[in-house]
Amino acid sequence: MRERTTTERGGARLRPVRPAGWWFDLLLLTALVALTWALATGHLFGVDRAVADWADAHRPTAAYWVARVLNLLGQGTPLTLLAAALGVLLAVRLRSVRPVLPPVVAFALTYLTIGPLKVWTARPAPSASVKEPFLSPEQTLPLFQHDLPVRYAQSYPSGHVANAIVWYGVLALLLVPLLRTVGRRMPTRMVTAVRVVPPLVVLCTTTYLGWHWLTDSVAGLLLGLLLDRLLRRVPWDDLPLPARLRGRDRPFTADPGRSPDRGRPFTSDP
Repeated sequence: MRERTTTERGGARLRPVRPAGWWFDLLLLTALVALTWALATGHLFGVDRAVADWADAHRPTAAYWVARVLNLLGQGTPLTLLAAALGVLLAVRLRSVRPVLPPVVAFALTYLTIGPLKVWTARPAPSASVKEPFLSPEQTLPLFQHDLPVRYAQSYPSGHVANAIVWYGVLALLLVPLLRTVGRRMPTRMVTAVRVVPPLVVLCTTTYLGWHWLTDSVAGLLLGLLLDRLLRRVPWDDLPLPARLRGRDRPFTADPGRSPDRGRPFTSDP
């Protein structure tokens, strides 16, 4: 399946992603749907229970607190605020509104997908058997338990994992040009580490702490990767803006294949 390189309006070029093409997005979506179907029909409960029981049996106090601190890397609200702050800072330095766009679009995308999916699937967390609503262990596994209050049935998919993938991707997108404005270069390996390490840490700690089933975390991974690929395709430097913002729409990314004038390193000079 080939990926279109231009939008139908304005000729804005889509940013490249790897693997290229929409086939990988379709694969992620298919895997998420298949996983949800499997859980809805009562499959994979044994795997979830085995992982949760192992974690419960191997969680000394020290490991618990280490995992709990590391899990803070996936807190959606602080990540949103941090990304917004970086976007505003970069916007001020470049005198451009464009750096504010990624945090705004990412917030809208996560708000419209992660939360509604949680409410629709209505799955309790593993801990729902040891604290309110004190379900039996068997009752904590199925999806679509809409008879429970919403606050007790929002485990699937893991919002921590999906948010971590999306927001650390946005942070990496903003940090590269922000460092460039002060004459610094962010190594490619560092960019990769920012994008990959925190989500993996969050996936492991969330499952280990018993806050999500393993399949919740896998679903969050699939959804997060899908949303991240959508955001990475957006041609932030070429999105049409209102005429009144003309002069405040300087580009801030360096896209492969751009013309020399549009792809050169950016500074904070007007």
